[in-house]
Amino acid sequence: MSSFLLGPFPADPNSTVYYLPWIGESVPAGFPSPAADWVEDRVDLNQHLISHPDATFYFTVSGDSMVSHLSERTIPNGATLVVDRAIQAKHNDIVVAAIDGDFTVKRLFQRGKHLALVAENPDYPPIVLGDEQELAVWGVVIAWIVRPK
Repeated sequence: MSSFLLGPFPADPNSTVYYLPWIGESVPAGFPSPAADWVEDRVDLNQHLISHPDATFYFTVSGDSMVSHLSERTIPNGATLVVDRAIQAKHNDIVVAAIDGDFTVKRLFQRGKHLALVAENPDYPPIVLGDEQELAVWGVVIAWIVRPK
């Protein structure tokens, strides 16, 4: 399955703010421990995740090119990307790029003059740009949101 992105959808800094409960305590993934019975604070996830609201957009991932054997590097089909256009992309960043006008999400490989876009899924070869191709790094992925199945 090839990958493509749906979006961009602008992050609207004037949208309704939803302050969600923020529990200051971490949640153990091993044995249960006594939990705090109160909310420490409330947080708007936009304020928690977004540094540049006017330059931040959301995309929806379609495809499996960013599915890795390492769970912490996996961006699955249907994930929502939070993309900041104000950040300068550098080697090893996950970026949204436009190749000849088509969006894709890949890891940026940059060494000297060599530039490639690399998928996490080994079934997809790196995209090495030819002389005739146009690449625009559209923004840097700062987070992704995945709903559990």
